[in-house]
Amino acid sequence: MSDKNSQVPTNRLSRIGGLASLAGRVAGGMLAEGARQLAQGKRPTGKGMLLTPANARRVADKLAHMRGAAMKMGQLLSMDAGDLLPPELTELLARLRASANPMPVKQLSQVLRQELGEQWQQHFADFTFVPMAAASIGQVHQAFHDNGTKLAVKVQYPGIKASIDSDVDNVATLLKISGLIPAGVEYQSLLHEAKLQLKNEADYLKEADYLTRYRWHLADDDNYLLPKVYPELSSNNILVMSYVAGEPIESLQNAPQAERDRVLALMFTLLFRELFEFKLVQTDPNFANFLYNPLTTQLVLLDFGACRDYPDKISAGYQALFTAACNDNSDAIENALTAIGFFSQSILPEQKQAVLNLVLLACEPLQQNTPFDFGQSNLAQRVREAGTALSMQQNYWHSPPADALFLHRKIAGLYLLAARLGARVNVRSLITPYLTHSLVTHSAQDNYETA
Repeated sequence: MSDKNSQVPTNRLSRIGGLASLAGRVAGGMLAEGARQLAQGKRPTGKGMLLTPANARRVADKLAHMRGAAMKMGQLLSMDAGDLLPPELTELLARLRASANPMPVKQLSQVLRQELGEQWQQHFADFTFVPMAAASIGQVHQAFHDNGTKLAVKVQYPGIKASIDSDVDNVATLLKISGLIPAGVEYQSLLHEAKLQLKNEADYLKEADYLTRYRWHLADDDNYLLPKVYPELSSNNILVMSYVAGEPIESLQNAPQAERDRVLALMFTLLFRELFEFKLVQTDPNFANFLYNPLTTQLVLLDFGACRDYPDKISAGYQALFTAACNDNSDAIENALTAIGFFSQSILPEQKQAVLNLVLLACEPLQQNTPFDFGQSNLAQRVREAGTALSMQQNYWHSPPADALFLHRKIAGLYLLAARLGARVNVRSLITPYLTHSLVTHSAQDNYETA
């Protein structure tokens, strides 16, 4: 994948044209691959012709060039599909998840002038034009405040907001035509939620508010380190924050066992506080959203665009669900899932049982009051296989409520990271305080608003 700067396509026609040309090249690649397989005496399949390394590279390169929702869909696919995809496509999508092509300096300067005025440079003692990171919605630059404070300046790619609806629809169409989305899947509600989520992520003032709320919630906990917002320099398309130092979370693979265990325990504790105390969950499990500062031994939290407020009903539903899972009570699990919003559509008894079995499997770490060894467990793979079997064999394609879907992605991401780092965590002991004590009737958000 090229790492050269590339102009972000900003108007709808150029973006649709980009995806259309991609579809054409992918189709051409499929025909060539089909002819090659026929020449070898093989019977080509649609998916086999599509998922070639060359086609995968075409898709990854085009999405990295377009950024925005098109790239985000590729990232979501790489996070969720995992072992279901061929290794060539998984590897390319993982590279896509890590970085995008940065904007050329001319386009970057244009965005800065539009947001901060012609004399935008007067706001900074220094501004580094080469980005520290470039992702799907924007890129991050290092700068220095006039008072000497080191800053991280997040600049959104131009035209991203206006492209979200069409990009999501076009990528979904591309996946459907390719056969990657089976014909029977009802995915429109999921696309609607994906659009809402992406529009939230593209509103940097909303992200600034989420970050400020998180800082308030964690003000008395020195285990976590979060950046500080500079609202006077921020806008819908630029987010200026203090710079927070840390190493990539994966670098902990070489850390002592006790250190790895402690960091993952902090992440699980934070998840339970988010769901049961804050009623505010950062739902993006991307590893790049977490750093570790070995000098201060703090977990660094970044990127609050994918936050969701969780209503009391959902929070209480998961409290009941996790309590039932700890007690291995199938009837109580079914009642809790129903309260959360599962089974609202017609479902056969065997399909409902498969869902219950899948949930019980996912709650396996809660069913022992000793450290769960994620590194020695194939739990993530078994959950994925059970989910695939549910959809493929049981033909159950109804999506759970959006709040549940995003929460489950966050939990799956934590399981994946815990396995990657070989962590051993007594998850049950961490969640027990939230299951054995009645929650306060007023939410933490009420406290925040009156503080």
